[in-house]
Amino acid sequence: MLDVRRLRVLLAVVSTGSVSSAAANLGYTPSAISQQISTLEREAGLTLLSKAGRGVRPTAAGRLLAEHAAVITNKLAEAETALSDLRAGRTGRMRVTYFTTAGAVLVPPAVAEFRGEFPATALDLTVTDPEDPLQEVKADRADVAITVTLREEEPYAPGIRFQHLLDDPYRAVLPKGHPLGRQRVVDLAQLADQPWVDNEPLPGQCREVVLESCRSAGFQPDFAVQAGEYVSAQGFVAAGLGVSLIPAMALRAVNPNVLVRRLRNPEPVRRIYAATPEADAENPATLGLLRALRAAASAAAAR
Repeated sequence: MLDVRRLRVLLAVVSTGSVSSAAANLGYTPSAISQQISTLEREAGLTLLSKAGRGVRPTAAGRLLAEHAAVITNKLAEAETALSDLRAGRTGRMRVTYFTTAGAVLVPPAVAEFRGEFPATALDLTVTDPEDPLQEVKADRADVAITVTLREEEPYAPGIRFQHLLDDPYRAVLPKGHPLGRQRVVDLAQLADQPWVDNEPLPGQCREVVLESCRSAGFQPDFAVQAGEYVSAQGFVAAGLGVSLIPAMALRAVNPNVLVRRLRNPEPVRRIYAATPEADAENPATLGLLRALRAAASAAAAR
């Protein structure tokens, strides 16, 4: 295989027409240049240069390799520039996965802030409900995932770095006029005998947050209606068909015919993290997106 460094030496000699001039330009000795050319001729199996007065001129093979060397040199320079831009977050593409309510509350303001700082970096945005967005990072199909955990301990996965964004507590959503609506805070066990409106399409981390809290309160909820998502769940609750537990971040718009109450003993909380591959965690664009997500999370938590 031809050595790229020797091709660059050949290009310098052909461009200047002199071994000594090429040596001066490259910072080598003339003998070192001659050795590089001799080695390249052995690799090519052809004579590349011939004497021309005090200088040299390329043979047909020398001209051919010099032309290719020019192309290769330009491509390497382009690659170095592209890598420099990528390190600085000026170009490239990032794949971001998230669950639905993060897409409604956290992602839009974060993307707006990110694009102001990194306008040349494209974002591929994908909702993965009901699948856990973290699986996309683990499978190398995403660069950033907004994911939910149900434990207080920081999550761990080999090769992945986690950044806590916010804790999102669940609220009891009751039909207007419900007896428990007279309370400011509802004990979770008080909902044990109520019909429930399910608001998750399939088993996943968000549903497990609710089910684990119910188990801690000593009961298993009786799902009378399968709504499949939060807005429809409010509609079924408003119609008096049951109660539901909905995270605060999903209650930006509240049906006028429901009551929203805090929970305790225990209070279900979904803990929201951004996950990134460890290898890319210090990339400027990745750090920029994480900053934007933290700012969006702080604004959401303050509401």
